[in-house]
Amino acid sequence: MSPDSKRAPRADASRNAARLLAVAREVLAEEGNDVAFDLIARRAGIGNATLYRHFPTRADLLVAVYADEVDALCRRGTELLDAAEPLDALFAWLDDFVVHVATKRPLALAATEEANALRTSLFSRWHAAITATADALVGRAQPHLRPDLTATDVLALASGAALATDATHARRLVALLRTGLARRTGRSARG
Repeated sequence: MSPDSKRAPRADASRNAARLLAVAREVLAEEGNDVAFDLIARRAGIGNATLYRHFPTRADLLVAVYADEVDALCRRGTELLDAAEPLDALFAWLDDFVVHVATKRPLALAATEEANALRTSLFSRWHAAITATADALVGRAQPHLRPDLTATDVLALASGAALATDATHARRLVALLRTGLARRTGRSARG
């Protein structure tokens, strides 16, 4: 191993990679997962060689973009842990979650379509991160929820809504889900 290979990436290389990811996210949302790499490089103002140096294959780029999307969803959940109203925080994140599932699923599948072992590993990691975020939000909101409700229950219900319809309708279903999940107080409470 050469001494150069142990060095941290240069600042311009890090900026280029971040720029490529940001532009790829935009272009993939506009054009779909089969978009030409040349278009991404051109829009980023970066040469094709630089694009391929950072992301040697289409799968590498798609994985990086989707992983970034999962990180953003989980960061949003972490930020919401500081919200004053835990139940509002949970449902704000679930709203983001169903939009993510409804709109990013094709990207996740395209990113992992080449290798089953890679798909299993990546999906396990992404699933664990999302579940941990949901678990923290459900745990904080637990006093306002049915006592037997788990993060796994909430994610299954929200995922079902997201997979059954488009993002707009999935958001509506999650809003309806809230009234079914919220604990009733006072005289209206039953069993």
